[in-house]
Amino acid sequence: MHILLGMWNFTAQNTTMNNLYEINSKSLDFTAVSEIIFNEKILKLSSEAIEKIENCRLYLDKKLEKHAAPIYGINTGFGSLCNVKIDSNNLHKLQENLVMSHACGTGKKVDKHIVKLMLLLKVQSLSYGHSGVQRETVERLIDFYNNNIIPVVYEQGSLGASGDLAPLAHLSLPLIGKGEVYFNNEIVASDVVLKQFNWKKIELKSKEGLALLNGTQFMGAYGVHLILKSYKLSYLADLIGALSLDAFDGRIEPFNELLHFIRPHNGQIKTAQRIKEFLEESEIVAQHKEHVQDPYSFRCMPQVHGASKDALNYCKKVFSTEINSVTDNPIIFTEANEIISGGNFHGQPLALAFDFMGIAMAELGSISERRTFQLISGQRNLPPFLVKNSGLNSGLMIPQYTAASIVSQNKQLATPSSVDSIVSSNGQEDHVSMGANGATKTKQIVDNIETILAIELLNASQALHFRKPLKSSSFLESFLEMYRSEVPFIENDTILSTEIKKTVDFLTNLTVDSEELFL
Repeated sequence: MHILLGMWNFTAQNTTMNNLYEINSKSLDFTAVSEIIFNEKILKLSSEAIEKIENCRLYLDKKLEKHAAPIYGINTGFGSLCNVKIDSNNLHKLQENLVMSHACGTGKKVDKHIVKLMLLLKVQSLSYGHSGVQRETVERLIDFYNNNIIPVVYEQGSLGASGDLAPLAHLSLPLIGKGEVYFNNEIVASDVVLKQFNWKKIELKSKEGLALLNGTQFMGAYGVHLILKSYKLSYLADLIGALSLDAFDGRIEPFNELLHFIRPHNGQIKTAQRIKEFLEESEIVAQHKEHVQDPYSFRCMPQVHGASKDALNYCKKVFSTEINSVTDNPIIFTEANEIISGGNFHGQPLALAFDFMGIAMAELGSISERRTFQLISGQRNLPPFLVKNSGLNSGLMIPQYTAASIVSQNKQLATPSSVDSIVSSNGQEDHVSMGANGATKTKQIVDNIETILAIELLNASQALHFRKPLKSSSFLESFLEMYRSEVPFIENDTILSTEIKKTVDFLTNLTVDSEELFL
């Protein structure tokens, strides 16, 4: 088991050949995404991808020369205006108008690292050669990615059905010199950055605006980000739960493999194995116990944490499929000589996965808060609220209130988005997924879990101090030593929000070995 320090930053990138990642027809798995992010890889189209993109564009140009009939989104209006034929002289203007008119995002700005993932996923989807875009359009998106030119995108505006229209419009505005971008840690007008790099704006051809805006890359980027963070938090829930078990003088028997092989859910087995390994050779867990059983929040970690792991594995499969898919509309099949208008942009698979992920992660927070509650309750020779001179000192009484408040908020946020729908576009788009709302609220749940686990770590580390001179396992002791370099033992009352914030930062800046993350 390895804990490494590291975080994703936005500094200038290394352009050596071994730091290149070629976009091609190979599946983009989560290990690859993690390496692209954390090693700050430079993107490049493979020769295979270039050929597919160029062949598809050539096919579409030739098709339009010979084909006078309406083809949705290529020489027609959009949505309920699909029956309005557009003159060939106005096809470029049609696409620019589409991008500008759909840039209706509101609310908070999307985190830069999620927008950067949107760029990566949009390039991946366009690289399959089914979207009819120009090569230079895809290359410019890659230029934005490689030079950390990050479009300003807003959280609100997508129904998650005709693709993520509003967010992807904001992602696409800089291609035509519109909108704003983050560059050198400032928000600047896109045309200013284009001039700085001596780039001309992209002259969008037929179908290109629709290819850029129809797609699920807003939901997909949130999904990738949340899967990576949720697997890490699942690992940390096991780790911090093991610390709490030792701090509470808990029993090791509930983690015996014999128990779990006769109820062989994968997540349950993995959780039991992991916690048992964390506690190997702990003097505390090995000592004689007066109590026969532990509360469920300790004893049932394999069953509860494990169920969340199994849910994450399902969600990972959904998002793995999605980020390797073509999700715009219409879709061009050059070999079959077909241009098919369908519904690959509909986010229902993702909406359901976000709801499942939110529920699963909320449960990790719920059981964590219960362990915190047990630790401060004055049981098993621990002082009330884990502080000397309690009464004069309130100790860690109130962080549990904070955790309980956040757990309750998560319960509210875990209400499904996918069961909702609302009619749009004059009834043409009469069922939508609301997956984008699922994405943003699931992010809030997952971010909340990090805080809840931080509060448990603050309590567990404090409680373990009172078990001295007995020690936990060498692995957990080394982890505690790292933590104590950031957050000291609390002798007397202090401002605890500061200690919670320092603990959250400590967990945020931990990078877990990918072999431990993906089961």
